Parts: sequence; structure tokens; C-alpha cells
Amino acid sequence: MRTMGKHDQAIQAIFTDPVQSNIRWSDIETMLKALGAEISEGNGSRVRIFLNGVRAVFHRPHPQKETDKGAVKSMRRFLTEAGVKP
Repeated sequence: MRTMGKHDQAIQAIFTDPVQSNIRWSDIETMLKALGAEISEGNGSRVRIFLNGVRAVFHRPHPQKETDKGAVKSMRRFLTEAGVKP
């Protein structure tokens, strides 16, 4: 995996055990863009993500800015399927 500097923290946080629930969604989106993901808006708070041939739909958290543990687990699974590792 190529070095990403400031985005390494978001990847490490996503893959940390126990699962964290304090990761800002904006940090996750920024990290995904740095990895080359295509991100598009869906209905409501839905966000469509396409990375390395893998597609997923996530819900942008609101009103809080941090993701919950379930979303972090789903993001971990998505990143793993897309070939991204810590």
C-alpha cells in the first residue's frame, strides 16, 4: 500500500479493535478520496462509494459528525473487499 501520510490515521482508526465510534465522517470521506474512490450523493443522507471495483452505500451520520460502531464495521469490511489494509 502506498503511504498516505495524514490519511493513515483514519485507516488505522477504522481497523482498530475494539471498534471506535468517534471517527469523523469527513475524515473517512477525505481518506476515501485520497485512495481514489468515486463518491456520489444518494437520496437523503446516502453516499455511494466506488473503490477498486467495489461498490457500497453508506449513510452520512447526522446530526452528529462521528460514525457509529456499526458504520465503522461496515467501512472496515468495504475497505477490506476493496483491497485496502492498515
